[in-house]
Order: sequence, then C-alpha cells, then structure tokens
Amino acid sequence: MKKRVYLDTSVISHLYAPDRPDWMAESLQLWNLLETGKYNIVLSQVNFDELERCAEPKLSILTDFLQRIEYTRVESDSSTVALASQFIDFGVLKEKSFDDCRHIAAALLAACDIIVSWNFHHVVNPDTMIGTGVIAATGGYKDIVICSPTSLINGGSEDE
Repeated sequence: MKKRVYLDTSVISHLYAPDRPDWMAESLQLWNLLETGKYNIVLSQVNFDELERCAEPKLSILTDFLQRIEYTRVESDSSTVALASQFIDFGVLKEKSFDDCRHIAAALLAACDIIVSWNFHHVVNPDTMIGTGVIAATGGYKDIVICSPTSLINGGSEDE
C-alpha cells in the first residue's frame, strides 16, 4: 500500500531556490521520486495560499512542477483550524506559526503517513514531532512521521 505523503510548502518552494542550491537539488531529486507515483501525495489549501504569495517567475515555475505529479487536495476547514489551534494551546508552536500548525493538522486529518518539510525551525524538530505525536494519540489520529526531503529520498529507496 502506498504511503500518504503531505508536502509542506517549503518543499515545493525549494524546487526553484537559487539561493539554496543544496535544498533545490534535493527537492528536485525528491520530485523525480514523486513523479514515479510511489507515494500518494497530499496538499492542502494552505499550500496554495502560500504559493500565491510567490512572485513571478517563481510562481509559474512551481505551478508547472505541480502539474507533473498527481496529488489529492484537501481543504483547510473549521476542523483543520480547530486542530491547528490545539498545537498553539498545547505550546507545541506559537501563534505566529499558525500556518505551520495548519499544515500539520491537514496532514493528520487526511490520515497521512508522512509530512515532508524543509522547515527545521517549526516542523522538522523534536519538540514539534513529540507534540504532534501526543496530539495524534490523544485525538485518535494515525501516527505520522515528520521528516526532511533527504530522509524520504534515502528511506524511499526500499520496496514497500
């Protein structure tokens, strides 16, 4: 069974990031893997809201990349906002990181197996991982792994 993988916007954004050639190269490598259909990709309305803030030509470049993969788009509704608020209430993240909370909430609500992000400050860090695990367990959500693109590339080479 294919794993459900939620991509936070940082992964998409780094597909065109000349200022971070290392992350751009790995994001492109990940995209090549995603194009094979190995994973069921999930994106949320939060992704598209954040991408709309990109200037041209970056927005067009990223839009072209999105057309190369199949994905499920989930809306950010009142359930997403309520679950995201729990991350703030429990002190996992601060209010200024609410969109990051919405990404995690959308992934939990969509029963994803993995969240992939370049956001080491707010998403891919031990405190957020532990907090996400606690919220998932107490809320009856599926366990979820949070990792960088590098981890998925390196861990994604095995047959599943």
